[in-house]
Amino acid sequence: RSCNPPVGNLATGRTPITLTTCGQNSTELYCSYPDQNLLHPASHGCGQPRCTKCNANQPDNSHLPADMTDDFFANPMSWWQSAQGVHREEIRLDFETEFYLTHVIAVFKSPRPAAMVLERSQDYGQTWRPYKYFSVNCTATFGLQDDLTEEGSMCTSRYSDAVPCTRGEVIYRALTPSNKIEDPYSPEAQDLLKLTNLRLLLLKRQECPCRGLGLVEKPQRFAHYAIYDLIIRGSCFCNGHAEECELANGTGDGMLHRVNSCHYLSVFFPQQVHGKCVCRHNTAGDHCEKCAPLYNDQPWKPGDGKTGAPNECKKCRCHNHADSCHFDLSVWLASGKRSGGVCDNCKHNTEGHRCQRCKPGYYRDRGKPMSSVEVCKPCSCQPLGSANATFSRSWRCHPKTGFCYCKPGVAGPNCDRCLMGYWGFGENGCRPCDCARDCDQRTGNCFNGYDNEPFFNIPIGGRIPDLAQTPTNESEDEWKWNDHEQGFSALRHPEKCVCKEKVLGSVTDFCQMKYAYVIKARILSAHDKGTHAEVVVKVKKVLKSSKVKIARSNRSIYPESWTNRGCTCPILNPGTDYLIAGQEDSRSSKLLVNMNSLVKPWKAHLGKQVADILRAGCK
Repeated sequence: RSCNPPVGNLATGRTPITLTTCGQNSTELYCSYPDQNLLHPASHGCGQPRCTKCNANQPDNSHLPADMTDDFFANPMSWWQSAQGVHREEIRLDFETEFYLTHVIAVFKSPRPAAMVLERSQDYGQTWRPYKYFSVNCTATFGLQDDLTEEGSMCTSRYSDAVPCTRGEVIYRALTPSNKIEDPYSPEAQDLLKLTNLRLLLLKRQECPCRGLGLVEKPQRFAHYAIYDLIIRGSCFCNGHAEECELANGTGDGMLHRVNSCHYLSVFFPQQVHGKCVCRHNTAGDHCEKCAPLYNDQPWKPGDGKTGAPNECKKCRCHNHADSCHFDLSVWLASGKRSGGVCDNCKHNTEGHRCQRCKPGYYRDRGKPMSSVEVCKPCSCQPLGSANATFSRSWRCHPKTGFCYCKPGVAGPNCDRCLMGYWGFGENGCRPCDCARDCDQRTGNCFNGYDNEPFFNIPIGGRIPDLAQTPTNESEDEWKWNDHEQGFSALRHPEKCVCKEKVLGSVTDFCQMKYAYVIKARILSAHDKGTHAEVVVKVKKVLKSSKVKIARSNRSIYPESWTNRGCTCPILNPGTDYLIAGQEDSRSSKLLVNMNSLVKPWKAHLGKQVADILRAGCK
């Protein structure tokens, strides 16, 4: 919920500035009537005036501005007094920051002024605006109506009577029935309550009526202003996001006593009200006027004093890779006003509005959470075999898989060797063998028979996915390479892989093949295991199965055939759905694919045709 700091005396610990002080230049003799509370109950009238001296340089005889704001419980008889004979006096209190005002009380030792103005500034004294005018005759003095006759008027005669001659009060309340405010943090409330300076202009003295009773003292000795206490009630200004305030250097004076997490005992203690808020709700600043560095995902708002809604600042999604973020209006609007935070200075080799992707030259380690400091690993591309002209010149490898972009004829996740059927690994990639079959990858010499030919089973299915077509919702394991695996890339030279594949002929031909399984599957990835090739597929539909149980899930199939160009046959390309009919190895529970297998890109009519054949049964 929204929080509110306790109210205290803003004048405590702060010294007002006045135009004059009695006895500033020399000792002055002055007279005043005694405090009515000190007179004998049986006495009548004002009592006898008392005369004494004032000297600002003598502690026992001084009446300085600080005496207005000292502890009025400990020093009830201390007061400030102006020089003799002045008509216009000014009392100003300057605050070091913005505060909220609730009310002002001035207790006079001299008769209250016949005319006075209470003003405030919100820009540290550059401009001033009136809070209230005080006068015995509002119309004659200020040309305003008296609020005793016209409610809501800026002027009042309520506190301008000369009687009592001492301890007369002047009171101003910022919130009255005529200007009540529902939300104390609204712009209207801030315009009324917020201030940086407060000023009292004393414009006209008036004499005590007792002076006509055979006075023997000189009149000029009564001609001064004097104030016992100046009390300015208010609180630090925190926009509804704090209930505690402290000194700017972070040291409080123990004025507040914590009761629970968001409540403080607001019993008044005569200690200074400090102006730096101890912010809550993920806010920051002296007045909690902004969001904390990592909490700018939504626009900052003050607490709602009407509904109690805290309007907390929301944390940006930076995956622990940034220390701060900023609010961006265009991002906010584009998201439908759900999220507008943009992370600043992404760390750990990440980038993006949310530090959600690896920067150029790095790829995401799918084995680690996105918040890990090691989520982005450097590309480990072989410089000689890697292509410079990729989809983006700054990307050395695919940012999601880490696969390197290879030069023509080059293979492997790191582009560190020649494709089957190529030789001469160098600056320009690898050159095609001028042979019927494979050749020596270092010399280009042809292998003439099966005895000298190395055993390579490398599936075409392991090609690098095209960057522009990589699905954004791909699973964590899709396109994944294990450390002990090597992959084969046909991205740079796919036209070399040509297979004479099995066609779907007559029903008799299909039945004669005696296929052990028939499935619809999507090719996910392909791997060279060294001793055999392995293609990972996602089984979408099982039309026939035999001894090996087949579920609709990810599993491997095993190619057995290759051509003299170094490609597995039939061709299996990742991301494509195929109709696959083949044999099985029941002992190892493997599904096999070879040149006698039926492998066709999936078409609905093709699937129906095969399903009809299987339903009718092979005689």
